[in-house]
Amino acid sequence: MKVVAILGTYRKGKFTDQIVDAVLSPIYEQGHEVEKIFLMDQHIEFCTNCRKCMNDDPSLRMGECVTKDDMKSILQKMDEADAMILASPMNIFTVTALMKKFIERLVPAIYWPWRKAYFPRLRIKRTGKRALVLTSSAMPQIMLWIIAPGILKIMRDAARFMGYGKIKKKVFGFVGQNGSFTPTKKQVKKAHRLGKMLVNNKCS
Repeated sequence: MKVVAILGTYRKGKFTDQIVDAVLSPIYEQGHEVEKIFLMDQHIEFCTNCRKCMNDDPSLRMGECVTKDDMKSILQKMDEADAMILASPMNIFTVTALMKKFIERLVPAIYWPWRKAYFPRLRIKRTGKRALVLTSSAMPQIMLWIIAPGILKIMRDAARFMGYGKIKKKVFGFVGQNGSFTPTKKQVKKAHRLGKMLVNNKCS
């Protein structure tokens, strides 16, 4: 099994990075192939909304973006993976700018030609592939669900663009309240369970 983890955090070694490692730990132990991608290390340009990729032949699995950077290889890895993790801390009630810019560049997976369709159509049909989308915040977990539900929706929709049909959402609250950005034992335990669910086909 191939698992790809995509992180939209600005800070390596802090909470988001560590909690993703905790999710991946049981996956590594089961011998699955894992790749971890930090968006801050990738060359990803802004989408110019030229819509060339969306106007390409609808039989293509993905349209061709005119911008030549690292996105094409990332899209391929997402498409080839059996399971995926999207992780971003909350910044101003939404995902980080890194994650948002990345999500906008997923449009090659959409067919929406000028003057030929009034709504977009996904090129990749939804499958049973599993995804986990997770976020974290200094506020209590319940408050994030109430105040900023869109942060998980935007990452869930991103996974759906790429054909992932079984998606689990997870929020970690009270991060950094004691001055430490290290996950608690309880949070690590939850992350381990999420990792096992991801590879044992129990995400929904």
